[in-house]
Amino acid sequence: MEWEIFLAPYRQAVDELKVKLRGYRDLYEVTSENSPIEFVTGRVKPIPSIIEKARRKGMPLTQLNTQMQDLAGIRVMCQFVDDIRRVVELIRNRTDLMVVEERDYISEKKKSGYRSYHVVVQYPVQTVSGEKKILVEIQVRTLAMNFWATIEHSLNYKYNGKIPSDVKTRLLRAAEAAFRLDEEMSQIRDEIRVAQLRFLQKNADEE
Repeated sequence: MEWEIFLAPYRQAVDELKVKLRGYRDLYEVTSENSPIEFVTGRVKPIPSIIEKARRKGMPLTQLNTQMQDLAGIRVMCQFVDDIRRVVELIRNRTDLMVVEERDYISEKKKSGYRSYHVVVQYPVQTVSGEKKILVEIQVRTLAMNFWATIEHSLNYKYNGKIPSDVKTRLLRAAEAAFRLDEEMSQIRDEIRVAQLRFLQKNADEE
């Protein structure tokens, strides 16, 4: 497997989608509307992680492009849970990609407490050898959900996927606390957004 050649279109897809999704923030600012997108990150899965996941899932390396949906990954962070739905709708309405699958881990959280909304899309990139359609997994979540998921990922790495039961219990409690925080913030969403708009206008006036 020539990894650099194989992964190059995935890196291109991540770079292009980061620019396009970040562009929504600028468009919302121009119209003085609150952007549902706080910030966007992206990555291509590291080679050791690809090999380990393929081994664990029994995937032939020759079929990674069709069987591993998260080789290219985008994360879109939102302030409020309602914003997640708005972002998913923006993705669905794009004409430069095709939605392949959606997984709602907010309405139906994972047993670990993990919450996020996953949209798998097929995105065409133009390469020197022609067009390639790349699978990209877009994860849309709140800042609180992302904080929890980052911690859980670190603990999974530390314990090699076998987190002690007492730590799992604490993680589950933390996940529920994070979701309650999201719910409380949603209750005062309008007040928060008015305050943020006034802050942005104040900064613009001072420039």
